[in-house]
Amino acid sequence: MLGTRAWRCRGLSLPRAGPGLVARLRGSSPRDKDRSVTVGGSVSMPAGGKGSRTNCSQSAPQKTPNSLIHEKSPYLLQHAYNPVDWYPWGQEAFDKARKENKPIFLSVGYSTCHWCHMMEEESFQNEEIGRLLSEDFVSVKVDREERPDVDKVYMTFVQATSSGGGWPMNVWLTPNLRPFVGGTYFPPEDGLTRVGFRTVLLRIREQWKQNKNTLLENSQRVTTALLARSEISMGDRQLPPSAATMNSRCFQQLDEGYDEEYGGFAEAPKFPTPVILSFLFSYWLGHRLTQDGSRAQQMALHTLKMMANGGIRDHVGQGFHRYSTDRQWHVPHFEKMLYDQAQLAVAYTQAFQISGDGFYSDVAKGILQYVARSLSHRSGGFYSAEDADSPPERGMRPKEGAFYLWTVKEVQQLLPDHVPGATEPLTSGQLLLKHYGLTEAGNISPSQDPKGELQGQNVLTVRYSLELTAARFGLDVEAVQTLLDTGLEKLFQARKHRPKPHLDSKMLAAWNGLMVSGFAVTGAVLGQERLINYAINGAKFLKRHMFDVASGRLMRTCYAGSGGTVEHSNPPCWGFLEDYAFVVRGLLDLYEASQESAWLEWALRLQDTQDRLFWDSRGGGYFCSEAELGAGLPLRLKDDQDGAEPSANSVSAHNLLRLHGFTGHKDWMDKCVCLLTAFSERMRRVPVALPEMVRALSAHQQTLKQIVICGDPQAKDTKALLQCVHSIYIPNKVLILADGDPSSFLSRQLPFLSTLRRLEDRATAYVCENQACSMPITEPCELRKLLHQ
Repeated sequence: MLGTRAWRCRGLSLPRAGPGLVARLRGSSPRDKDRSVTVGGSVSMPAGGKGSRTNCSQSAPQKTPNSLIHEKSPYLLQHAYNPVDWYPWGQEAFDKARKENKPIFLSVGYSTCHWCHMMEEESFQNEEIGRLLSEDFVSVKVDREERPDVDKVYMTFVQATSSGGGWPMNVWLTPNLRPFVGGTYFPPEDGLTRVGFRTVLLRIREQWKQNKNTLLENSQRVTTALLARSEISMGDRQLPPSAATMNSRCFQQLDEGYDEEYGGFAEAPKFPTPVILSFLFSYWLGHRLTQDGSRAQQMALHTLKMMANGGIRDHVGQGFHRYSTDRQWHVPHFEKMLYDQAQLAVAYTQAFQISGDGFYSDVAKGILQYVARSLSHRSGGFYSAEDADSPPERGMRPKEGAFYLWTVKEVQQLLPDHVPGATEPLTSGQLLLKHYGLTEAGNISPSQDPKGELQGQNVLTVRYSLELTAARFGLDVEAVQTLLDTGLEKLFQARKHRPKPHLDSKMLAAWNGLMVSGFAVTGAVLGQERLINYAINGAKFLKRHMFDVASGRLMRTCYAGSGGTVEHSNPPCWGFLEDYAFVVRGLLDLYEASQESAWLEWALRLQDTQDRLFWDSRGGGYFCSEAELGAGLPLRLKDDQDGAEPSANSVSAHNLLRLHGFTGHKDWMDKCVCLLTAFSERMRRVPVALPEMVRALSAHQQTLKQIVICGDPQAKDTKALLQCVHSIYIPNKVLILADGDPSSFLSRQLPFLSTLRRLEDRATAYVCENQACSMPITEPCELRKLLHQ
């Protein structure tokens, strides 16, 4: 990534529990980015950069692999030929540490993390550092996307004992897995203001030999303090806080940080944060007639439009990059994550529902086009990410953004045709250069390119409206749109010949659940069966490859094998809370889009399993991991922040409300109340850190609509009423198709459905609230009026 930020990690020998977990507001949580940090001094360094890495497959013939060679994770395999005696997270490594009385060096990252690549190249490929790690420590590598529980526990420690967090995360543990020193990226050698990784290793080795008891005592004290600070429980509270109060406070905090000119909620770096946009849309719906309501809508729509026009969006190949390094959304960190695509597709679809502006639906369709083309397994699953780095040309060292950047010369050579009817001599290349702000010198500022490697390079970003570009050259708007579309397609075809960024072909249940939602919601709103079919195939993939029928449990991961096959680790990595919560949400969205009750039935079964494995019967809410799976970890945590991804507890609160609406089961409503009550203190203290949960709180304290359509699923009049419902933004509802079969799954769950009749044998809608239903409605226009009230 480009640009600079400074971070600092506190002292080495006597860590202490710091000020606690400070909420990372407005998308800038450590889960969102990889960071640079040192131990023992402040240091200014890039929050990204344009380094390179060696492809492990190129090194394979010359080097002996370590234990990671037997793993499936692309991230772990990137380290399989390091001169480090790496172990995967597991009992073998822990037993070795205890037997040999050595500290554990735990390094956590993910395969598309730029600074993880940097540290791997600079330090983990270094023979001397490798010898230190192998002789004096038991070195353990973890893919944070495979083991989010391990990542969260030790990130909690790093955040509490330093001034930040991120990846790679490097933590030193006692043999019983208690942390005593931690940081993120370390340069290999000392600098004027930085302590190098080799020096850190030597100091820790010395401290372990001379002051081991002190380190053990302090690690115990820090762990105890973290356990107390991280506890989330109902305590003596009986009810959650007022939704009106939390809504108002959350909106005010967002309003104070809003960027009027460019949208978004920070200076730089700037993140998409779909959870915030979703909150603002919900807030608008509940306050439509107020000034604050209009303001919330404007903030969300303007942010989405500025993001879509900025360089954070890939205008050539579609999809969104991870975040912007500047406040203008211009120069991004170029990696593309599946969870961003999934959530942004929904956000742009909701913007279309609310505004009616086809600009937003076009962006949503573009996102899904990218996912279908570049992140989809042929069996229906979705890959995790594409890297930011790639070689500018074959055989060269990878650089960040190389796949996505353009020079003026390249564009002019690809688009030399003259444009007829312009008021001055003009080629299609010159038109595209003007509209997207490309210049001979490059449009990346020197401050974002400290090494001067990107001179003459350009990020495509919309600089003018179509109307202004057309007026500038005396052309019709439609003609300009066609010329630009044709030009972008030629750039896309030319880009295919460039070396591609690394693809993380790992498939995660949680992110696949989010992507099922993305395709299902967008397909339903736009009335596109093709998109709904992608969601159906994604759900089938989850059930076929990531679900154990015998135990009812989800698996966390599976991997793309050779020849289009699907592979699993052995033993399998079982699912975490977020896997269940996000998949259940996806299945509920898919039922409403497809009206196939089998998906709803599976959602209920998964929710039962989630309750059994993760529910805290004493304190309320869900733990992030199973008790058995996290055995040995010093903390068992509950996620308390909606960041790049929503908190699984926030999503679960929504799921429980919807499941209650679909089934009438009181237990799920009771659990929702307990969950919201357990998180009361977190919401009261910093509501903007939990906007998705504040939305759930509002939904609970309002009345959920049960919209029932009685009719033949294949009939045109039934489809017309369903499409009417899908076209309207109604977040607090369940949509039910009653086909008249008293033995159907939903009829057995909700007996009142059998009392609802079709009017004059036509498809008929009922809107039910508080166990009372509206008069029967057969016309979509009448239904629309009622739902807009």
